[in-house]
Amino acid sequence: MHELSRVNVARTRVLVTGGAGFIGTHCCVALLEKGVDVVVLDSLINSELNAMRRVEEISQSKIHFVEGDVRNTPLVKKIITEHNVDSVIHFAALKSVSESIKSPLEYYDNNVVGLISLLQAMQETNLCKIVFSSSATVYGVPDRVPITEDFPTAAINPYGYSKLMAEQLLKDVAKSGEWSIGVLRYFNPVGAHPSGKIGENPKGEPTNLMPIITQVAAGNREKLLIYGGDYPTLDGTGVRDFIHVVDLADAHVAALRHLYANRGIRVLNIGTGRGVSVLELISTFKEVTGVEVPFEIVARRPGDVAECWADASLSNQVLGWKAEQSIEAMCEDAWRWKRDNPLGFAD
Repeated sequence: MHELSRVNVARTRVLVTGGAGFIGTHCCVALLEKGVDVVVLDSLINSELNAMRRVEEISQSKIHFVEGDVRNTPLVKKIITEHNVDSVIHFAALKSVSESIKSPLEYYDNNVVGLISLLQAMQETNLCKIVFSSSATVYGVPDRVPITEDFPTAAINPYGYSKLMAEQLLKDVAKSGEWSIGVLRYFNPVGAHPSGKIGENPKGEPTNLMPIITQVAAGNREKLLIYGGDYPTLDGTGVRDFIHVVDLADAHVAALRHLYANRGIRVLNIGTGRGVSVLELISTFKEVTGVEVPFEIVARRPGDVAECWADASLSNQVLGWKAEQSIEAMCEDAWRWKRDNPLGFAD
């Protein structure tokens, strides 16, 4: 294995699918700041074109942007060929658990068929390096924590199954040729870029915890509903591994370096290795922002687990990467984004 520090990703050209989304925009900033040439393909069904302009402002660099769907295989092939792309980071997917239960066919179409289309385009253009956005959802209901990569996988909803099917597809593809594949299982991305220019901007009703907290803090909704206050945890509320989106973006740069030095497939947890309860997150948010977040504890939701956090030691070892941002920074940056951008990316 090469030393990661010797693998320079500058002057490479990366196709980022779904690059206008929450994690995608932060990853684009991280790549551009390392001198990587970035091409973004995004359908904009869950994102905003203005986000790309904000990324260019932060990085003082230009992005090659294409509006389109990753399921359009000829379009993906054309982008790879015309822009001389040499690696891919794949974010383009739907990600709401509740929505996946209501619309399973849409989720399998976007998340599985979309990946097949992308891999077909890559194979036909002899492109064999890809970092894939997966999720801790693939662990289902773990029987203990922290979670290591060798835990059994057992999805409990269509979204989770779509990620598991995608992972299996990538494992099979990795055996078929000279592929270099990184599968990153995210835990709970939160926060925003410290500039306040980009952040999480859900369309419609948010399903993640932090956007709801910031909406309550901003007066957009009356209170936060906490689902379950009787879990066997320190304060009775669920415990999760929250990771700053800037740390998560840096993990993708590290994974990209790894792909340029190694073949085969690596499946890695991307988290902090520390569990934070819902009440602890709310308390920390108030401490760093001075803003109250009214809440009500209601009944548990089916399928929610008491505790879920990562053992991130393998990603630390393999990628030479480690999450550095504190829970305080996550709260501060998320609030700055919401406070300074009450209309999201609208000017």
